Amino acid sequence: MQSNSTALEQYRQRLLGVFSPTLVLDHGLGAQVWDVDGREYLDLLGGIAVNALGHAHPAWVKALAVQASRLGHVSNRYTSEPQIALAGKLLEITGAAPGGRVFFSNSGTEANEAALKAALRHPTGGTGGRHRLLALEGSFHGRTLGGLSLTAKAAYREPFAEFTGPVQFLPHGDLDALEDALKGGDAAALVVEVIQGEAGVIPLPAAYLAEARRLTRQYGALLWIDEIQTGIGRTGTWMAYQNPALGGPLDGPEGGPDLVTLAKGLGGGFPVGAMVAMNGPTAALLRPGDHGSTFGGGPLATAVALATVQTVEDQELMDWARVLGGRWREELANVPGVKATRGEGLLIGVVLEGAKATAVGEAAQAAGFLTAAHDPHALRLAPPLILTESQAQRFTAALPAIIKEAA
Repeated sequence: MQSNSTALEQYRQRLLGVFSPTLVLDHGLGAQVWDVDGREYLDLLGGIAVNALGHAHPAWVKALAVQASRLGHVSNRYTSEPQIALAGKLLEITGAAPGGRVFFSNSGTEANEAALKAALRHPTGGTGGRHRLLALEGSFHGRTLGGLSLTAKAAYREPFAEFTGPVQFLPHGDLDALEDALKGGDAAALVVEVIQGEAGVIPLPAAYLAEARRLTRQYGALLWIDEIQTGIGRTGTWMAYQNPALGGPLDGPEGGPDLVTLAKGLGGGFPVGAMVAMNGPTAALLRPGDHGSTFGGGPLATAVALATVQTVEDQELMDWARVLGGRWREELANVPGVKATRGEGLLIGVVLEGAKATAVGEAAQAAGFLTAAHDPHALRLAPPLILTESQAQRFTAALPAIIKEAA
């Protein structure tokens, strides 16, 4: 077995330089992972909110093995029982109205591409409808050209700006700005994240969701909620828009969103995304030939995703995320060097007093904890939903020394 340093050098020689990995991981179990040097880490990132059940969860492994022994792939000229079953479960847990439908993709940004096409078909379903989209400052919706159109971060979007679509970015949480943008009558949709993960775990103000639903309905625009990072129980409810602490629930035929996009935790580590058209009118926006995917909704992906969703439900992991996350945020907020915490459930931003988040993240890794630091001043924690209280406390106890080391 190669060392980290040798393997990383081979990575740099062989793979396109769009990422800069710092470890070569070998295997994992639960919320723990080991690198090729045999060093153990507590995974507080979970593949960036992906590994909802942690690593090598028996239900996940069994679902993958059983389905792989039966049927691996079929073209979209055919379907399979796991695909149909998972679609039904997603319509149930999102609170879709009668007539709602699901489109499966391979990733979150592809789910957003499907929703983007649907939004641009609104309201007529033809090509002469509305073409202006509304998103929020701080947003991140993926790296395909459509996803980049909706992503506010200039470093991601501007190199490809001539190929991105007309999107107006609104101040985060500003309802007056939202109404002003909608008054022109040409906005196809507003897309929001209930908690912006890439921006440093920043929730919308509690009143925003319900008022955004009222305003988009009043002015004839769709409300599209990107739950790619927050869905499948991460905030303590199936979807963040269902969480009372985040301004929910938005549900039912009158109050629910029009489009919902999912990925990350949906497959628990297996690549899968989904766009849920939440009612009959939005389900009718895309017609045969308007969109497609060779691998989207394949038997392996949907079988594993179904097992993941069922395990989250059966083991009451949403409740655990809410309880553990609430206690953990309070404990972390009292650590010296921590200014505040934000987020909900097991999506937590640790806002630092003075130290830079990148330096704290590096020190955390050296101490055996995997985190993320996309915001200059906040660590992002998105661990598996099976994280134990003692594991969370281990990080809390180590954090003062980690911050001191980074500073």
